[in-house]
Amino acid sequence: MTVAGPPAPLSRRSILIDDVIRFRRTSLHEREKTGMFVVNENDLEYRFGDSGPKYLMKGPRMNFAVVAFQPGQDFQAHYHNIMEENFYIIEGKVDVIVDGKVSTLEKGEFIHIEPGEIHYLKNAYDAPVKMVSCLAPFQEVDKVNVDNPVY
Repeated sequence: MTVAGPPAPLSRRSILIDDVIRFRRTSLHEREKTGMFVVNENDLEYRFGDSGPKYLMKGPRMNFAVVAFQPGQDFQAHYHNIMEENFYIIEGKVDVIVDGKVSTLEKGEFIHIEPGEIHYLKNAYDAPVKMVSCLAPFQEVDKVNVDNPVY
């Protein structure tokens, strides 16, 4: 008599593909209730086509996004009352102005911004920049726009 072993495990790739399909079919609110999920950034779009944030997760405890700026692009200076914000540079170079202090960040560098600190990012360079942004604790509305600095 031959005894069959356990069923062959699914490949990691097929599991990820199934997760992405489920992710696409569920709203952000529904995903908040389901626990673990996997998403590939290539399945999502930047807010402004080729730039802006691309949220891989938005709430319930934090936001996680990939952000891209083309040369010359920026976003409105602002601060958060409750959320802290962090940026990690994946590729390119970007100027980050926090409360008037200019820091030029490049691939591999990280910046932490506390609640209440006014921050402004600009790609003043000739190549795109790509970075990770994390904000926590999650707040549906916690952004106060201010005038962009001149530097």
